[in-house]
Amino acid sequence: MTHHVIHMPCDETAVRALHVGDTVTLEDWLFGIRDATQIAMFDQGRSIRLDLRGHAVVHTAPNVKRVSPSPEAPVGYAPLCIGTTTSMRMERFTEPLLRNHGVRLIIGKGGLGPASAEAFKRHGGAYLAVVGGAAALETTWITEITDVDLDDLHPESLWKFRIKGFGPLLVAMDSHGGSLYATVNAEAAKRRQAVLEKLGAA
Repeated sequence: MTHHVIHMPCDETAVRALHVGDTVTLEDWLFGIRDATQIAMFDQGRSIRLDLRGHAVVHTAPNVKRVSPSPEAPVGYAPLCIGTTTSMRMERFTEPLLRNHGVRLIIGKGGLGPASAEAFKRHGGAYLAVVGGAAALETTWITEITDVDLDDLHPESLWKFRIKGFGPLLVAMDSHGGSLYATVNAEAAKRRQAVLEKLGAA
C-alpha cells in the first residue's frame, strides 16, 4: 500500500497510479457538491462558472456562517463544520461529472456502485473514502471558502475550498475496476452462504 500526496488539480496519470488500499492526502483545492447541486447541473441543465477539470469533489452540504468579505473570507462565508455525506444516492451523477466536467476524484462515505466503477475505469477516476463522523477533523483541513456557485441552493451550493493536508483518505474504488465495497459484499455473501449451509438452510 502506498501513500500519495496529490496537489489539485491533477491529471489522469496521477489517478491511474492509485490502487484500492492506498491512502491519499490532497492539497490546494477541493469542491463541495451534493444532491441538489447535481440535480440542477444534470437534470435541470444549469450551467456552472467554476471549472472542475482535474479536481476532486466531496459530497457535502457544509455548515457555514455569513461574514463580512475579507481576505480570509473573500465570498463572505466562513466554514463551521464541513462533513461528508453518504454517496450512493448520487451514483447516477458519477458518469456525467467525469465525462462532462473532467472531475478526477470523488470523496464521500459509504461508497458508490457498479456504474461508478465503470466510469472510473473509462475516464480515469477514483473514489476516496472518509471515515463517518469525522466532520470536525475534516473542517480543520479546510482553510478558506474561496468561491461559491449556484448559491440559491444553499447549503447545497457548489463550493470551492482551499485545503491543506486533506487526509489521509482511503482509496476505496480505483480506475482499474477495484472496489473495496464489492470485495466486502462478496466476502459477506460467501460467509452467509457458508452459515446457511452449516445450518442446513441453504
